Amino acid sequence: MLSPSFRQSLRRLWALDKFGYSLRVFVALAGAMALGWWQDQMGMVIPLFLGIIASALAETDDSWLGRLSALLVTLFCFSVAALAVELLFPYPWLFVAGLALATFGLVMLGALGERYAAIASATLILSIYSMIGVDQRGGVTGDLWREPLLLVGGAAWYGALSVLWNALFAHQPVQQSLARLYRELGLYLKLKAALLEPLRQLDLEARRLELARQNGKVVSALNAAKETILNRIGSSRPGPKVNRYLKLYFMAQDIHERASSSHYPYNALAEAFFHSDVLFRCQRLLKLQARACRELGEAIQLRQPFDYGEASAQAMEDLHASIDYLRQQNNPAWRGLLRSLNALSGNLATLERQLAGASNPDALAEEQDSSLLDRYPRSLREAIERIRLQLTPTSLLFRHALRMAVALATGYGVLHLIHPTQGYWILLTTVFVCQPNYGATRIKLVQRISGTMLGLVAGWALFELFPSPLVQSLIAVVAGVVFFATRTTGYTLATAAITLLVLFCFNQVGDGYGLIWPRLVDTLLGSLIAGAAVFLILPDWQGRRLNQVVANTLSCSSLYLRQIIQQYHSGKRDDLAYRLARRNAHNADAALSTTLSNMLLEPGHFRKEAETGFRFLVLSHTLLSYLSALGAHRESLPADTSDALIDRAAEHLTRTLDQLAQSLIDKHPVAIYSDEEEALAKELEQMPEELDDGHRLLQTQLALICRQLAPLRSMASHLLKQEQAAA
Repeated sequence: MLSPSFRQSLRRLWALDKFGYSLRVFVALAGAMALGWWQDQMGMVIPLFLGIIASALAETDDSWLGRLSALLVTLFCFSVAALAVELLFPYPWLFVAGLALATFGLVMLGALGERYAAIASATLILSIYSMIGVDQRGGVTGDLWREPLLLVGGAAWYGALSVLWNALFAHQPVQQSLARLYRELGLYLKLKAALLEPLRQLDLEARRLELARQNGKVVSALNAAKETILNRIGSSRPGPKVNRYLKLYFMAQDIHERASSSHYPYNALAEAFFHSDVLFRCQRLLKLQARACRELGEAIQLRQPFDYGEASAQAMEDLHASIDYLRQQNNPAWRGLLRSLNALSGNLATLERQLAGASNPDALAEEQDSSLLDRYPRSLREAIERIRLQLTPTSLLFRHALRMAVALATGYGVLHLIHPTQGYWILLTTVFVCQPNYGATRIKLVQRISGTMLGLVAGWALFELFPSPLVQSLIAVVAGVVFFATRTTGYTLATAAITLLVLFCFNQVGDGYGLIWPRLVDTLLGSLIAGAAVFLILPDWQGRRLNQVVANTLSCSSLYLRQIIQQYHSGKRDDLAYRLARRNAHNADAALSTTLSNMLLEPGHFRKEAETGFRFLVLSHTLLSYLSALGAHRESLPADTSDALIDRAAEHLTRTLDQLAQSLIDKHPVAIYSDEEEALAKELEQMPEELDDGHRLLQTQLALICRQLAPLRSMASHLLKQEQAAA
């Protein structure tokens, strides 16, 4: 009889997102190895392994039917690539021309989405595996079909396991993506709570920067969860299970909007209520809600009931009591601040109700518009048009495709020039190391070299310790599993594992020791070629496009504000247009954070604007938080005399944000100060006492946004001056 703790450990292991992936890889590799031993043909194990690896690299999340369709496309691409290598290998000039053209075309398929990018990348990798196989035979291509059949057979074997797994456990990826989303939301709420700490001389900018970076992770988790759910829905209506997950996803969207809201500058609240416990009460409630988000994520992942508990409800009551006590003081200086505290309290109360109802997702309100935007092309014409739009040197994808084509052609020339042993590993290293930007390539280059050295040293030691071929076969299988379990989270270890797999596989049919030095030399040469390509061929220095990324955050914020104001007229409705505007604004904010992180990895000359960029990120995220507060409280308001002012202010703010964005794109000078905006901010801040709470909150948030324009103008002007000086 299994103990409860052991059963819980097994449940946690099963719920891990890497467990299913690793188990499929283990079964596939172990099956191929067993076949080799059974048939006494260990030479067939290497191409089977390589086919399995390529197929696993091509795998993306999908329903079983979608995965089957993708597998058929993958196997077709693999077959064409493997046969093309066999046919063109004896003709170097034709081969290098075909290699460069195929590389460029395959990378450009990334314009169609992640699914096609994964298939294209895996096809490129499998073609190099085919080259390695032909090279192992001394360049002899007499047996045209054997190697391609084994490679494609290994890919089909893993693909069949993947389709079967997706059919049996269709909803597990949805649970895992939602669990990750709620974990990231929990951390975001925890960082948000840190902003409410009522301390003087608190470094709010540093905390806002950390919050902005975490926002990028939340946005990434939201996008991943959306795609996972969309793959299960397709063009049909969602079933009961998927509908439950869809409600949890929409709830996470709403929590994110409310969590990212700001109702007043926190330093002003901390200064005014320094001797009160009200901000501590807000902070405690937010921390409890952060913990609840993490626990909800765990409950989804482990498929267990979610118990919200009573602590948050008590914290909510304590917060209301604290605000009531401050209101009884009747301090005129606190009147406006107390209204902001009331809005904050109302936001937290809504979060409280949502989390309390998360234990029964079926009872959550139906979304008025539950459609999700599918970004994949719907026809061949649309696919061709998407690729055509990317065929310009200004496109980052075009630059990466050109870079990869030139890098692989150069690698092919180098191996023919110096004739290194196992020279085609140079091309494989180049494919893995060469990334779309310098920062990512630099990280991958260091990880690839260090991982290869670690794997070679470990391989030499394990050869000595375990000379038995059977034990070495088991080590090869385990190393393959480790590679796939760690390739996205620990690439150094993953590289060491795949190096071990290669050494022990080749040792089954030849001399594994003889691969150690060639593998190291080829890795160094391939990494050098990849690094040089990213540095010299149309480099994507992040600082040179910082103005465009910043402009995108401003224009997306403008569209978000337009959608919000429209709903204050028509009433709250989370339709696709509103959700898309909100998501685009958060995506743009996350893209700015990613761009700045990449910029820090670039050479010093190219990251001079990094400090300005990070200040812009803080301002952009603050602007987004004021917009989110407007979005969180949106409702249809009764007619009032202030409506004309609100409409005029909203129109001015959206127009100004668009103008700032256009000035940054066109690199036109930006006025640092605007008398019109100062007058508008003062007009918005002067509210009659009889104004209702809805209009008051709307005017307050618009005034906060208006006050944010001056520092945005200043940073935009500073950024443009820095770029002009650099030019």
